[in-house]
Amino acid sequence: MTLDQYRSTAKRVVDPFVSLSVRLGLTPNGVSVAAVVLAGAAGLAFALAATTRLLYLVGAVLVLGNGMLDLLDGELARELGTDSDAGDLLDHVLDRYADVLLLVGLAAGTGQYALGLGAVTGVLMTSYLGTQAQAVGLDRVYGGLVGRADRLAVIGVGAAAAAFLPTTVAAGPLGRLGLVGGLLAFFTVIGHLTALQRFYYAYRELT
Repeated sequence: MTLDQYRSTAKRVVDPFVSLSVRLGLTPNGVSVAAVVLAGAAGLAFALAATTRLLYLVGAVLVLGNGMLDLLDGELARELGTDSDAGDLLDHVLDRYADVLLLVGLAAGTGQYALGLGAVTGVLMTSYLGTQAQAVGLDRVYGGLVGRADRLAVIGVGAAAAAFLPTTVAAGPLGRLGLVGGLLAFFTVIGHLTALQRFYYAYRELT
């Protein structure tokens, strides 16, 4: 399912923005910081969406912006010849904060904090296993059921739909879930499954 395999296609899309960023004098680290600011704004919009559902649509647009900037910072660093381990570290740390801000915002807007906790831990473990494979001498793992690009796409589409669709869409052991609650449940289950999938890949390569 992962969209990370289309990085080359995404690069072609973002190339014009790289050129524009160079002309504007933007730095990769500045773009990374702007990306997490957009994620924080999206999380705030999601948290306040109970007051007006159109804030889900605002949040979805901000998520799209976060995804675009997340692509842009790395390509800009390569264009400027300033890509480094320090920049890579900063990018990954800010990406994790962005993930947390988005999911906590979704949970706060619905009051479904248990699902929010499950979603956050699933997403963080997915990312951890991807980089931990590299730490033990393997290639960084981007694959699995759901990568970061997939998460942003699902959150963006789901949030946009939540602005217009009925609030209650399912019933079951977890109670009646709205569309946003369904998103959190999805990330809880799929996030941990993706983490285990990456663990299996890495462990098999090491043994």
